[in-house]
Amino acid sequence: MTADQEARRRAQVLIFDADDTLWENNVVFERVIHDFLAWIDHPTMDRTEIRAILDDIERANAVAHGYGSKVFLRSLGECLERLRERPATDAERQEIDRLARALVEHRVELMPGVAEALDELAQRHELLLLTKGDREEQQRKLDACGLLHHFGAAHIVAEKNVDTYRWLVREHGFEPARAWMIGNSPKSDILPARAAGLHAVFIPNENTWVLEDDELDPTDNGVLRLAAFQDLLKHF
Repeated sequence: MTADQEARRRAQVLIFDADDTLWENNVVFERVIHDFLAWIDHPTMDRTEIRAILDDIERANAVAHGYGSKVFLRSLGECLERLRERPATDAERQEIDRLARALVEHRVELMPGVAEALDELAQRHELLLLTKGDREEQQRKLDACGLLHHFGAAHIVAEKNVDTYRWLVREHGFEPARAWMIGNSPKSDILPARAAGLHAVFIPNENTWVLEDDELDPTDNGVLRLAAFQDLLKHF
C-alpha cells in the first residue's frame, strides 16, 4: 500500500452519486430512445441526426425544467413535433407514454458489489449521498435501494454545480481536502467537486448520459480513476 493509499484509509468524507454510480439508470432511458427512434422512422433523417436533435432539446429542457422522467417525456414530445412540424396527436402522445412506461416500472438495480462495498466503507468513513433530479422520483429510488442506512445524510438537489458542493461543505462542516466525490459524471460529479476543493473518484459507466460528459484533466492528481465500484475498497 502506498503512502497516499494509507492516508486515504484514515477517516474521510465519501460523497456518493446515485444514478449510474450506485445503480443503473440511464441505460433505461437509452432503451426508450432506441425504441423512439425506431418508431419515428423519419423519411429523410437517420437515427444519428434525430438523436442530435433530441440531445439539443434535452439540453435546453434540463436548464429550463430540470431532470427526470417527466422532463424526458416532454423532450420526446417536442422532438416529435419538431420533426413532424405540427403538434403531436393524442395517439402519438399515448405511444410516447407507452414507450416510456419502463421508466416508471423500472426497479432499482444496484451495480455489482455496491452493497458489500458500502458495508465495509461505512465502518471507517463518513458517507453522504448526493443526487440530482426530480425530488419525488429520486426519493422513490432512495427509498427502494436499501442502502440509506449507510449514509449520514442523503441530499436531492436540482443541480450539481460548484455552489452545490460548497453548500454541502458548509452544511456538514467538513474540510474539502478530506472529502471525495464519487461518481460517473465528469460534468456533475467530478469537475464541480474539484472546483470546490474536494477530491474526486471517477468511475466511468458506459451508459452515462451524453449530456453528462466532459473533458477531465489527465494530469489532475486530485482525481482517482477506478474501473469498478468495488475498487474503492483498495483505496479507502
